[in-house]
Amino acid sequence: MTAVLDPEIALFLAEMKAGWAAHPPFAELDFPGQRAVCEEVRGRWAAGGPAMAASEDLRFDPGAGELRLRIHRPVGAAVPAPALVYLHGGGFTLFSIDTHDRLMRELAAAGGFAVIGVDYPLSPEHKYPVALDRIEALMRWLSVHGAGWGIDPARLAVGGDSAGANLSFAAALRLRDRGEVGVVRAILSNYGYFTPEVSDRAEERFGGPGSIMDRAEAQAYYDNYLTDRERERLDPFACPIHADLTGLPPVLLVVPECDLLAEQSLAMEARLEAAGVATTTTIYPGATHSFLEAMSVAQVARDAIRDGAAFVAARLG
Repeated sequence: MTAVLDPEIALFLAEMKAGWAAHPPFAELDFPGQRAVCEEVRGRWAAGGPAMAASEDLRFDPGAGELRLRIHRPVGAAVPAPALVYLHGGGFTLFSIDTHDRLMRELAAAGGFAVIGVDYPLSPEHKYPVALDRIEALMRWLSVHGAGWGIDPARLAVGGDSAGANLSFAAALRLRDRGEVGVVRAILSNYGYFTPEVSDRAEERFGGPGSIMDRAEAQAYYDNYLTDRERERLDPFACPIHADLTGLPPVLLVVPECDLLAEQSLAMEARLEAAGVATTTTIYPGATHSFLEAMSVAQVARDAIRDGAAFVAARLG
């Protein structure tokens, strides 16, 4: 790595590494075992943070299969509330609304909107497009019936981190292709993962041994998600970097400077702008992939959460 890490992010990474070291290597665990370790290691970073006026867990089938949802409503939110549907990262394979609970509450509190966290079906047990089908169905259901949950169906945004950002773009593209352009008012993309292609330069600078994520790990996640990487690598709903992006709502790209996937967000920025999409890109110096989880110890993470919440709030009115 040649870029200089933010010192608070470096401490976050060191503590995270120590947490992983207390468990068997991932290669020795099956996928349920990997997820259990993730919940334990990530639990420290999901604790604390702002209290909500109300939080509700439910299981709901929007028409394409069941989802576990968590709705956070911040103090002072309007009724019905504008809402951000948030899709957690984890390479389509790991993590949950529990590992990302504090991040969702921080966004809700900072922006004054509800956040609907989605536990979508994980890979490789559920290959593409199972998760996307259910997320699209949820967005369509909310756009018609959201008022029954105290959600304003005319003021919806979608966002997520890493694989969750991928799914956010893909859901918005699916809705656009159905002619339902107005369902999504904004897309919040936190260090998005848009293609399995990772350059040699990115691997040399930000991957390799000891990194938070290297190219082999990133591509293994995509292999979990896809049935056939070679055949599906140009599918615009699996790899949105290859999509026709015209007609999408405004986008905020949150880009950590020291991220293996930063090049993908910058490539997405160029393609969005070429398609005439209102695009804001913010690069956070010294930050890495997953840096938003460091909000309890790193100012750069708090800044990025504030920026993301402000972007969504402005577009939802």
